[in-house]
Amino acid sequence: MPLNESLYYTADHEWIEFDGTSATIGITDYAADQLGDIAYVELPDIGSAFDAAGTIAEIESTKSVGEVLAPVNGEIVDINQNVIDNPELVNQDPFGAGWLLRLRFDGTIPGMLLNVTAYETLVADAKDAE
Repeated sequence: MPLNESLYYTADHEWIEFDGTSATIGITDYAADQLGDIAYVELPDIGSAFDAAGTIAEIESTKSVGEVLAPVNGEIVDINQNVIDNPELVNQDPFGAGWLLRLRFDGTIPGMLLNVTAYETLVADAKDAE
């Protein structure tokens, strides 16, 4: 699945779409592939506050449990109930219907996030190491 050039990525394989002081977060198709068939998604309550690098969601699969880390400090303003009810959406459409949550933050995009080229290099290196 081609990556979206308008998104930012983390070294932990999350994607982030910024819109002013709102950020939509999900996991990449690489992360979904590594997890295998996703069976359960646990998302936080709306209104919960998180610090950057704190765990904001957990995804359980047939292989393991993965944590989704907050890319920025923020407060949860929306969750995707559809992925709770149908966790396979994360495998099927991680950049669309499989988004996880939205949070409000101060609007400052952290410098440690990766653009599409840097993320593609990270994934290529990870695949080479397998």
